[in-house]
Amino acid sequence: MKETFDLRGINFEEGYIAVLDKPLRWTSTDVVRKVKFALRKLGYRKIKVGHAGTLDPLATGILLVCIGRATKMVDALQAEEKEYVADVMLGATTPSYDLEHPVDQTYPTEHITREKVLEALASLTGERLQSPPVYSAKKIDGTRAYELARAGEQVEMRKALVNIYEMELLECDLPHLRIRVRCSKGTYIRSLAHEIGQALESGAHLTALRRTRSGGFTLDKAGELDDFLKKLQETETK
Repeated sequence: MKETFDLRGINFEEGYIAVLDKPLRWTSTDVVRKVKFALRKLGYRKIKVGHAGTLDPLATGILLVCIGRATKMVDALQAEEKEYVADVMLGATTPSYDLEHPVDQTYPTEHITREKVLEALASLTGERLQSPPVYSAKKIDGTRAYELARAGEQVEMRKALVNIYEMELLECDLPHLRIRVRCSKGTYIRSLAHEIGQALESGAHLTALRRTRSGGFTLDKAGELDDFLKKLQETETK
């Protein structure tokens, strides 16, 4: 059962963190914009709203939306450990490393076994450099990488230091995998899926992603965006 919100008596300018389960196909910015609009209708004309850690549109799960003075905590919250459950399809790649784009190349998978999958996951665990996807919000000379990629320009992505603390194989129904990943800030699970394919001498892409934890915030304490917006409407006008 989803967590419900009790927003009675809250002064949002003083600071509030909404622990939301981001809907599929919404951008993190979409969620922030929707919450900000609802708060303005309540009379909070100049209130600040931000999120602590981007989730791709095709991902769901915990999105921390910081309101009012809680926006000062965004950087600290973003820096905390994250946990995800990811579905990975072996044997095919896409330009975005997920389902945003169609398959661009297929690879053999007959040689892959559960034991080889476990070896691949172990080899990718730990602190290392990782390349973000070309289709990502990373900025290159002030422009989002995905904007350059969509314009057909050659994009050179700078590698970032990430730490994969733990990877657990939850399901292995080849060529489909389901894994649990515990990782540092800045880790791209789409890139991790791509790397798993490479480690298995094949290809791979992400087919589903759910953030189950962000720092001390867990999914069982997250509520639906629609419920949060409804509860906001029910509060007294400021």
